[in-house]
Amino acid sequence: MKISIGCDHAAVEHKDYLIQMLESEGHQVSNHGTDGPDSVDYPDFAHAVCEDVEQDAADFGILLCGSANGMAMSANKHQGIRCGLCWLPEVGELVKQHNNANVIALPARFINKEMALEITFAYMNTSFEGGRHERRVNKISC
Repeated sequence: MKISIGCDHAAVEHKDYLIQMLESEGHQVSNHGTDGPDSVDYPDFAHAVCEDVEQDAADFGILLCGSANGMAMSANKHQGIRCGLCWLPEVGELVKQHNNANVIALPARFINKEMALEITFAYMNTSFEGGRHERRVNKISC
């Protein structure tokens, strides 16, 4: 699977851990940074990941920052993106199952690295349910 990932300065360790674990499972991961502790502007990284997803260069995207709110807000400005903020594996499943999210946002200040991976795998191992949810998803874009 092709995955695009990006973070701000609050989530570098989480991002690096996810990349390591996902690549060890055979996934191809595009790292859009940031890669250090210096303060950066999270929208720059959100937009890079979302462009990968919109251009089919990635099957889905992962965004990380302190609360994940800024990343999710930035991502959801893209017409082709449905980004869900996930803090539990069950939420990761539901954003895929009910909302057909193609990007997940993870709050690094509120979950540990292992939980970030667990949420990611829960999302990845879930399919969009369609049916009544498809009608609703089709109403999201303006």
